[in-house]
Amino acid sequence: MRIIKPLCRLLSPAGPSAKLSIFIFHRVLPLADPLLPFEPSAKQFDWMVRFITRTFNVLPLSEAARRLQAGTLPPAAASITFDDGYTNNLLVAWPILKRYGVSATFFIATAFLEGGHMWNDDVITAFRLAQTDELDLDAFGLGRHPLNDVTARVRGYRAVLGKLKYFEHRQRSEIARQIAIRCAVPAASELMMTHQQLRQLASEGAEIGGHTQTHPILENLDDVTALAEIATGKRELEELLDEPVQVFAYPSGIPDRDYSARHSEMVRQAGFIAAVTTRQACATSASGMFQLPRFTPWDRTPLRFALRSLTTLARAN
Repeated sequence: MRIIKPLCRLLSPAGPSAKLSIFIFHRVLPLADPLLPFEPSAKQFDWMVRFITRTFNVLPLSEAARRLQAGTLPPAAASITFDDGYTNNLLVAWPILKRYGVSATFFIATAFLEGGHMWNDDVITAFRLAQTDELDLDAFGLGRHPLNDVTARVRGYRAVLGKLKYFEHRQRSEIARQIAIRCAVPAASELMMTHQQLRQLASEGAEIGGHTQTHPILENLDDVTALAEIATGKRELEELLDEPVQVFAYPSGIPDRDYSARHSEMVRQAGFIAAVTTRQACATSASGMFQLPRFTPWDRTPLRFALRSLTTLARAN
């Protein structure tokens, strides 16, 4: 592990040749949850942040993006980001980040604050709470899914999310809520932060970024609606926090599938200075301020996590 730090600095020197590693997280769970195997527990997140802070120079994303463009990044520069606005970002992840003396950027879809929950969480919770041996979703064109163990439930909701993700935006939410109702999922939840919790996070030094209002697939919207989603989310955050919101994350974020170049222009017009995608790579000066790639650290052992960070730097373009 000791060799990782000098290798990262060799692959990402300071200045114009620097690369920026942008890590994506969504939730950090108090304890590991077999139904959410891709979300780190607090214990896992602790060693992840420890590795990141010992290996990289961690910067707020807005600063890192500006310095990437200016050619003034330090060696092995990195930013830590979170998408969506889960309550555990404040209650679980933030204390760990503060313990290691680093901040992060939290991208917030504003419609789900104050007791809301996203369509995908409706589906996941339905698979968690369902009391039958099979969840029959043929009426929605989403198949039938056995529920005999946790592995089957995870496999089932992932299959449903993969299909439902690209349904028409309003229809997607309506079907997810119908699935949730079938499985007695409550209409309100504490999954997402309240306004006060978000204000607390910002007041303690976190950077807050835009993530639209209702987390649509922008490519599936007409241009007027897409621009309204981007701009409204920004305005609502700025009114709530009384501070400028400078950076943006595309919902889902796959280039040319979930958004396209015209949406990058909308983000620029809305007043953001940079935007991040989910293209799995490190950012370079050639990436463009509104197409910065990020990567998700799926690995659950320190060595594999370190190797993925290193190989992602090596593949940066």
